[in-house]
Amino acid sequence: MENQNANCSAQAVALAFLGGALAGAIAGILFAPKSGEETRRELKGFARKTEEDVIEKAKEVRAALDETIERGKHYMAEKKADVEAAVKAGREAMKEKMDKCCT
Repeated sequence: MENQNANCSAQAVALAFLGGALAGAIAGILFAPKSGEETRRELKGFARKTEEDVIEKAKEVRAALDETIERGKHYMAEKKADVEAAVKAGREAMKEKMDKCCT
């Protein structure tokens, strides 16, 4: 019996949950006290509002992503300058050592 319970994957549970939710939504629509026209109007309004919300959230995410990308570019430019300065200092130090050694 325990093997059967262990075999229930998260995907199966999620699929069962979504199936139940869909069946409940369909039953709710079919047995609703409103007329079909009213229900369709409300569903269209809900879909339109949800679409607007999703578009607004997408714009917010895009703005945050753009800001993060710009900060990343700035950070990389700073680190590139640091590395270039370190390489230059290393070359100069190596040149001084070579001059002292070979003269």
